[in-house]
Amino acid sequence: MPWDLIKLNDGTSIPSIAFGTWTLGGGAQATDYVDQAISVGFSHIDTAQAYRNEEEAGKAIRESGLAREDIYITTKFSGRDGLDIETSIQNSLKFLGVDYVDLYLIHHPRLATPDIPTAWAKMEKLKKDGLVKSIGVSNFGVPELQILLDSAKIKPAANQILLHPYVHARQLPIIEFGKAHGIVSEAYSVLIPLTHQPGGPVDKPVNAIADRLKAKPEQVLLAWAKSKGVVVVTSSTKKERLEGYLAAGDLELTTADVAAIDAAGAIGARRQAVRTFVNRVAVVALGAAVAFGMCGYMGIDLI
Repeated sequence: MPWDLIKLNDGTSIPSIAFGTWTLGGGAQATDYVDQAISVGFSHIDTAQAYRNEEEAGKAIRESGLAREDIYITTKFSGRDGLDIETSIQNSLKFLGVDYVDLYLIHHPRLATPDIPTAWAKMEKLKKDGLVKSIGVSNFGVPELQILLDSAKIKPAANQILLHPYVHARQLPIIEFGKAHGIVSEAYSVLIPLTHQPGGPVDKPVNAIADRLKAKPEQVLLAWAKSKGVVVVTSSTKKERLEGYLAAGDLELTTADVAAIDAAGAIGARRQAVRTFVNRVAVVALGAAVAFGMCGYMGIDLI
């Protein structure tokens, strides 16, 4: 299935679809879900210290019987328990039961303390020490990426960001900046228009394309993300859905398909902006009405 490897700027390669453990919780069920993902063909597991299931993911990886080089592991420095980058990677390696991780990300700019250049220098040392193969970031915008690049001796290999059609226009500058500097973008929450915001403008083109290609809407959205040249991070507890996600790599969207989804996403984004503005105005108006009412009650003349 053509979820091909993507070459990173440090010479390594990353599988272009990953099974994410964000929503799995902990315990035996998390191990079972990771095991299931590996069994259907996922070779890239994306976890994080904040998810609190690195140990469960590691157990599934070890029990899979795959050689270490046949499974790609991403985890993230999340500042868990207030620990620093150096201590956190050691804990992650212990939880995962491995000697190195393939990709280690700073989970959010606010975790880059005391500042981005200092935190990044620590990440660079982890790579030099062989504890991680590649280093990158997550949820970094263009300003944060520029600050990082201004001091970096090693460029970030990847930047994992929120990406779906309703935020595509907003996130596009980050993706383009990454391309210009050799930083691969990774996309999480690609399926939000279907799972959390159904009934929006994106549904129409996605459903029409799905009907034409005899595919499922979620496969079309994953193929849309693939067309953007990003690594897709997705998840499900259902085996048949995971199989469908992998099969989505075979879908070939036309330029018109991608443009139609982009356009629908932009319409949805504008509608959301209007709703947000109206809600804020309503809150301000309500506050003003309450203030005037109180003044009248207290006999204060504002005119």
